[in-house]
Amino acid sequence: MSENPHELWDPRSPEVLADQIAAYDEMRARCPIAHSEFLGWSVFRHADVLRILHDHQSFSNAVSVHLNVPNGMDPPEHTRYREIVDRYFTPAIIDAFEPECRAIARELVAGLPTGELVRMMSEFAEVFALRVQCAFMGWPASLHEPLRDWTKKNREATLARDRVAMDAIALQFDGYISALLDERRAAAEQAPDDLTTSLLRERIEGRPLSDEEIVSIVRNWTVGELGTIAASVGIVAHYLASNPKVQQRLRDDRALLPAAIDEILRMHAPLISNRRVTTCEVQVGGRRLPAGERLTVLWASANRDEEVFGDPDEFRLDRRPEDNLLYGAGVHVCPGAPLARLELRVLFEELLDGTTRLDPVPGQDAVRAVYPGSGFAQLPLLVF
Repeated sequence: MSENPHELWDPRSPEVLADQIAAYDEMRARCPIAHSEFLGWSVFRHADVLRILHDHQSFSNAVSVHLNVPNGMDPPEHTRYREIVDRYFTPAIIDAFEPECRAIARELVAGLPTGELVRMMSEFAEVFALRVQCAFMGWPASLHEPLRDWTKKNREATLARDRVAMDAIALQFDGYISALLDERRAAAEQAPDDLTTSLLRERIEGRPLSDEEIVSIVRNWTVGELGTIAASVGIVAHYLASNPKVQQRLRDDRALLPAAIDEILRMHAPLISNRRVTTCEVQVGGRRLPAGERLTVLWASANRDEEVFGDPDEFRLDRRPEDNLLYGAGVHVCPGAPLARLELRVLFEELLDGTTRLDPVPGQDAVRAVYPGSGFAQLPLLVF
């Protein structure tokens, strides 16, 4: 590791956690790659991140000590499992889910008090994420609060790098899913015809998926859905409240919403980072790294790289979609991107239809979330 102080940083310092996005901007301008014990080598620039995403032979996804299907796999193993996962996010499945998603969004919007302070994260964004995920998977409402509590504990343990707590939390989630699988097996032909039941019928290389594999697949979907969708809702709502001209533009033309949501989430990433490990000696950001080095690709920095986007805070709807790494790139591009885009579009269609104005609360600032979360921990808004 270099002794150059410009290549050292502390991603858990109070200064960084106070405003992660600003801290990444500063680091990106100073050096393309920096080391910490917490994240290994952090990669800040768009070109380097894009290269890593497309070179899975040199930068492996197999970084977890636990089974991680398919996120923690590389081709050809990843390819076999990814073919199964992709079947659950087809246009037909996504389109069929839209009415239920819209009903949930409409009910939550209708419940917002007019002209009063709304705690948008705890009372709206997190509730929406939980309800749509459970609806999509066919899970009972009784799982809403346990999953909400589990998400919070998982985030806290990850930030603390508390391996004992992380293992216990993973086992807790595994127990929820294993119980659902046991119920469906016991129900046999009477089991609900939902995506969770469908996973029990999947086969790979001629054999059924094991419970461990199913639980891992579902864990990946759920962690991504609950944390990232809630963060995305908060980020977009905060931006609209803080930028009334953009808010009015979208109220006047709903067709702009998909591009606008992607652009707002480019500026303020709902998912901070992803991990890789080098499989051979490589050069990244002018730095030569041996095999076995941990890397963290920072979406929240790469998507604000001035070399690609100019002023990263300029809201523009004419950017090249392929430059936006919101859902990743390469073979590991997020399979749930179509579902996430549907959920966010539908929610904000309903929110803009069901309200006349979203405003900040005078004298009450939003509280930013900290790594591994993004967006806001607390977001007071006035809804009219």
